[in-house]
Amino acid sequence: MPQEYEEFIRNIKMLTGIDLASYKEGQMKRRLTSLYEKRGYHSFREYYKDIQTCPGALNEFLDRMTINVSEFYRNPKRWEVLERKILPGLLGSKKKLKIWSAACSTGEEPYTIAMILSNLVPLSQIQILATDLDENVLARAVLGFYPERSLTEVPEEIKRKYFEKEGDFYRVNDEIKKRVTFRKQNLLADRFDRGFDLVVCRNVLIYFTEEAKSLLYEKFSASLKSGGIFFVGSTEQIFTPGKYQFKTVDTFFYKKK
Repeated sequence: MPQEYEEFIRNIKMLTGIDLASYKEGQMKRRLTSLYEKRGYHSFREYYKDIQTCPGALNEFLDRMTINVSEFYRNPKRWEVLERKILPGLLGSKKKLKIWSAACSTGEEPYTIAMILSNLVPLSQIQILATDLDENVLARAVLGFYPERSLTEVPEEIKRKYFEKEGDFYRVNDEIKKRVTFRKQNLLADRFDRGFDLVVCRNVLIYFTEEAKSLLYEKFSASLKSGGIFFVGSTEQIFTPGKYQFKTVDTFFYKKK
């Protein structure tokens, strides 16, 4: 099995550019084993043949390995800190911020950022880059169509202002959609843009090895302007921020020195 999984890792990297070796092995192997067993296969070799020949299997694989769990205003207290403390600080010296939502999944996070920022500046001054590895989730993000459970934490006035109810679903309105540009990106392999005022990458880094995490902290730090803010998830505290030219400004918020 170890040799077969290593072969699977090599094949997937050649096929998709995704390096499974950068993810925690036990966790990823369990997730993928349950997926191929569900499809009726007995080995990673059989499963890879399915992924190669069947677009549905490839899409399902990508969806499973990119861990798409998202909702609007996830961990609302942190978003409150962003709105009341972090963004006013960043806006003190400028009208327009350069913002990136990394590993944005199905779009709830960058749309949340746009909605929060709209309380502080006109919509015309908001432009957010949102990236993810999975083309399927990016397509869903562009569509902006969500089940009611994704909106549990959305304040009522924001729900009324920026969503249109369609049956049991809600659609993000075009005013907010126009504020976000979605793009495919592999965080580990691709180069990052530079000069960001705010980078948000939440609930993703916990799935990487310590080595991969360290590399990403360095890349995120280099992508930020001096004084820019890095906002991470509620299980992703950086224990040695100084190593990456960061200093803690609030829980899960780090300023680039």
